[in-house]
Amino acid sequence: MSKVTGKRDVYLDDRPWEEALEEYMAYLEQKGVLNPGPPEVVAVEEARGRVTAAPVYARVSSPHYHAAAMDGYAVRAALTFGASETAPKRLAVGSEAIMVDTGDPLPEGCDAVIMVEDVHFVSPEVLEITQPVYPWQHVRPIGEDIVATEMIVPANHRVRPVDIGGLLAGGVTEISVHPRPRVAILPTGTELVEPGRELRPGDIIDYNSRMLAGLVSEWGGDPVRKKITADDFEALRQSLLEALQESDVVLINAGSSAGSEDYTAEVIRSLGRVLVHGVATKPGKPVILGEVDGRPVIGVPGYPVSAYLCADLFVKPIIYKKLGSVPPARRKIEATVSRKLVSSLGVEEFVRVKLGQVGDKIIATPISRGAGIIMSLIRADGIVRVPRLSEGYGAGQAVPVELLRPLEEIKETTVIIGSHDIALDVLANYLRRLYPQASLSSAHVGSLAGLNALKRGEAHCAGTHLLDEETGEYNVSYIQRLLPDRGVVLVNLVYREQGLIVAKGNPKGIRGLEDLARPGVTFVNRQRGAGTRVLLDYHLKQLGISPDQINGYEREEYTHMAVAAAVAGGVDAGLGIRAAAVALGLDFIPLAEERYDLCIPREYWDTPYIQRLLTVMNLPEFRKEVQALGGYDLRDCGKVMWEQK
Repeated sequence: MSKVTGKRDVYLDDRPWEEALEEYMAYLEQKGVLNPGPPEVVAVEEARGRVTAAPVYARVSSPHYHAAAMDGYAVRAALTFGASETAPKRLAVGSEAIMVDTGDPLPEGCDAVIMVEDVHFVSPEVLEITQPVYPWQHVRPIGEDIVATEMIVPANHRVRPVDIGGLLAGGVTEISVHPRPRVAILPTGTELVEPGRELRPGDIIDYNSRMLAGLVSEWGGDPVRKKITADDFEALRQSLLEALQESDVVLINAGSSAGSEDYTAEVIRSLGRVLVHGVATKPGKPVILGEVDGRPVIGVPGYPVSAYLCADLFVKPIIYKKLGSVPPARRKIEATVSRKLVSSLGVEEFVRVKLGQVGDKIIATPISRGAGIIMSLIRADGIVRVPRLSEGYGAGQAVPVELLRPLEEIKETTVIIGSHDIALDVLANYLRRLYPQASLSSAHVGSLAGLNALKRGEAHCAGTHLLDEETGEYNVSYIQRLLPDRGVVLVNLVYREQGLIVAKGNPKGIRGLEDLARPGVTFVNRQRGAGTRVLLDYHLKQLGISPDQINGYEREEYTHMAVAAAVAGGVDAGLGIRAAAVALGLDFIPLAEERYDLCIPREYWDTPYIQRLLTVMNLPEFRKEVQALGGYDLRDCGKVMWEQK
């Protein structure tokens, strides 16, 4: 039976995370919790990534003898003095000049080496030189590299491959290192199932514990992933007690909020102390910082982005501290926000962004901000922190960005802002395969927003499929209106089928847009400015249907896949492309074929950013894979459809 408490748990704190971390670390420091454990001895050859517990001194010199640094002849330098082109010196081979190879010990009585290419043989027994050598020329003296008793690496040093070489050269075969902190990870939740299990409605794959284990290992800790514990007070308490017996730090994943089945804070409090419950961050607010029996116990929120962020902010410093080191700082750059970034006052928000260099600016495009969107971590190139006392940033504003990817790689990124299409994901994949140094950043903000991004100089090209209601032409009139003085090239990517995405079997019997006005039919729309929204409004106007008649017209999604997912989740219909319906096994009612183009500013046409895309678009395998998605025609793929000088 679960323990039932008299009152629902609430957050104890809501303060800056830096303040919470400082108090927590100070508390743990006072209790001696953060001190490294007893040192352990490891073989130098297996020490990469370990942290030294004491300075390491050379046992022998390197080299430990006077060694020839070149192939040639060892001599006593004094015998060569005075040699010149006009007065060459002759030396007897074997007595005055002794042949040596690189690395050979210097023969007794010799203090220099003449390179083999600088000698001329008068006979097999006599060589001639035309220039002298000075003492110790082309010789590696004892201790040139390492002198016995010299410190090779200090304490609290993370061992690198070059350090391994230096340690072995100094005669050291074993070193004393700090033990890796053992971090127990307790996944909790009745709904959790192991990866690979057949999923039922309500099941959630336990991937957080694997992600957390990877982070712990990356930081130098030793992760110990425990079995899943159901949402039960006594079961969680017992799991925590067992974990404390075999670990230095315990992470309890999920159950840190204030719901009826969130027991983490209560369990920690029953065995030890909760110092912090709740910080002013988004995501990651309900983190718990506690201590039981002299061990840090941290309640990590269940949403993956929250879990990642809280581990980065609160777990990483503990692991590094117990290893006698500090976390490396991420590189920071200044970037320009591509669209308005609104945030709530009172919390510091960590916004994931895609990055790319356009002209002389680095452009930061916010991606999904939900705490449950692990793909936002996979796609992110950097993080923008919105301060607690700020309501966000305006489009075009300069902001500091913490890099999650090397700047050199970001500078090779083609930035596409505009309408969403699944073919862009295929394009990005083949771009990376053909050009491993390159990548594609695709921000799905709608066709109109994409053209406006070009106007502001924030993208290399824009995906657009805007239908002119009067002419039936795609994109041209909008470009002429929004970019009248800009040289652009309009290149086709695909023609695609747009239509109604409906549930498998079409249980509501929907046949066309007119059925969206029927009572009991629910709908999911695309955002304002999206070409799909423009197409919908065009057809509704022709049919004489008011948006007010459609249940769900105001519900907006930013991609075709999000629309399809909404339909798979219970909405009756949404307007999107056939490929999205096929991907999720849904039915599709075709309405129209539309042209999806890339609008490319002329100044980027001859750059690698665009020329690489054009090369990929002409690959037969790329076209074949796009066509296999369903609902695509690539008859004009890569073709210039229109140009504005």
